[in-house]
Amino acid sequence: MTWQYLTLRIKASGFFGVNLDYDEMNDKLNALGREGWELTSGFDRSKRNGISGEVVLILKRPGA
Repeated sequence: MTWQYLTLRIKASGFFGVNLDYDEMNDKLNALGREGWELTSGFDRSKRNGISGEVVLILKRPGA
């Protein structure tokens, strides 16, 4: 079986980079799930001194 992969980058906002729009993130993930994508992992990317710059989500689905 082959796989397709998708990297979804979600920017954090706010002075300390801690604000994420969870409703928007859930909407995106649910829409992608309806297209057959499955979330496999996620991690935070820091800008500096532990301040979040973005969250990166990795998704996969069976390839053609």
